[in-house]
Amino acid sequence: MEKIQQEKANLKYQLQNTMERKSSRKRKINKLVTILCIICVGLAIVPLGSILFEVIKNGVSALSVEFLTQRPGSMISGRGGIGPAIQGTLITVGIASIIAAPVGIFAGIYLAEFAGNGPLPHAVRFFNDVLTGLPSIVLGIVGYIVIVLVIGSFSVWAGSFALSIIMIPIVVRVTEESLKVVPNSIREAGYSLGIPKWKITLHITLKTAFSGVLTGIVIGISRIAGETAPLIMTILGTSLFFTGFDDPVDALPLRIWRLASQPYDSAHAQGWAAALILILIVLLFSVTLRLLAARKGFKVRVIRYSNV
Repeated sequence: MEKIQQEKANLKYQLQNTMERKSSRKRKINKLVTILCIICVGLAIVPLGSILFEVIKNGVSALSVEFLTQRPGSMISGRGGIGPAIQGTLITVGIASIIAAPVGIFAGIYLAEFAGNGPLPHAVRFFNDVLTGLPSIVLGIVGYIVIVLVIGSFSVWAGSFALSIIMIPIVVRVTEESLKVVPNSIREAGYSLGIPKWKITLHITLKTAFSGVLTGIVIGISRIAGETAPLIMTILGTSLFFTGFDDPVDALPLRIWRLASQPYDSAHAQGWAAALILILIVLLFSVTLRLLAARKGFKVRVIRYSNV
């Protein structure tokens, strides 16, 4: 009897040692993975922090009210500003977003909620992914051929068209993936109340995934706000303020490119300042959209449609 108890005690002791060794190994692996993640986050932040530091250090000295509101002046003197470039960027990116956001959202809704897994949806997803990786200069050439050559002049419409083509596939992909993560139980709750599928999709599913959809729009705007190649082929650039949608217009990426290509220190300082303004515009737009979405509070209200 004592021998059996001794064997049980030995077995229990061995089992505890084994569990402790495994637990210790798991803790060590967990700490190692945590340290690696922190290192990777640091490696990702360092380049971004370095870029922001360089932009602020080199560009803040050139900032002034005149710089933000005046037309470009002499490159040698360092006078003038980027008023037309700021105006042109807001107009061009705004029109491109108005075109791309609805198209991208509804295309994403189609792929996520209505398309299924047939050959057509697979083809749409494939070409959407191809369009995402297409060089922006190619899309600029498309805008030049489709609009500039047709109307006979560089214009805001041509630039907005080229930028919208860049933005659409981003919004489509993010919208589709955001809608896919919405639990089916939310849709089933709407079906149980007799709500049509299109109303469930627009008023319930889309609102549930609104944060993700908004993220896709913000990413798309951030992408097109800094594009230069398509704008060279479509809006050309000018030193004048906005005169019409069928006329050339300036933009911050174009102005930065032109200032950076000059051999004068004053032009380089203005280029850094223009880059800082572009970063601040994108940041301000992103924060504003998220604050508006959070304040409005897009909540799902299924009972509202119970009498449909």
